[in-house]
Amino acid sequence: MMSGEGPIKVSYVFPNGDRYEGECSKSASGAMVRSGTGKHTSANGIIYTGEWHEDMMQGRGTLQHPSGAVYEGEFKDNMYHGTGTYTFPDGSTYKGHFHKNRMEGEGAFTNTQGLVWTGEFHGKAALGLRMQHNI
Repeated sequence: MMSGEGPIKVSYVFPNGDRYEGECSKSASGAMVRSGTGKHTSANGIIYTGEWHEDMMQGRGTLQHPSGAVYEGEFKDNMYHGTGTYTFPDGSTYKGHFHKNRMEGEGAFTNTQGLVWTGEFHGKAALGLRMQHNI
């Protein structure tokens, strides 16, 4: 396969037991890299389904953890980055902006009772949240 050609479909099992099914292409250095869309299942049960660029999660995708936690949204350089929804194992959710795997910026947190809190999030800090009232 020549550099610059379109992606090819592969099914690959890594030496550590991880599996990848999806598109690959040849990098500038000549190595085959995940590029396009595909599903990566790690040996410890983490599943990423979505877009890849130069062997990194990049673009839109879904990352499922064995704990039941799920992130669905935008990725950049293998991190939650952009807008997305993170569902915690207890069923509570955060919808909003992420920056390098952290909740960062405008967002809404819905707790397990269905109460919605909106405001500015900065990692684990969220000062000045407002509870949404449904009247």
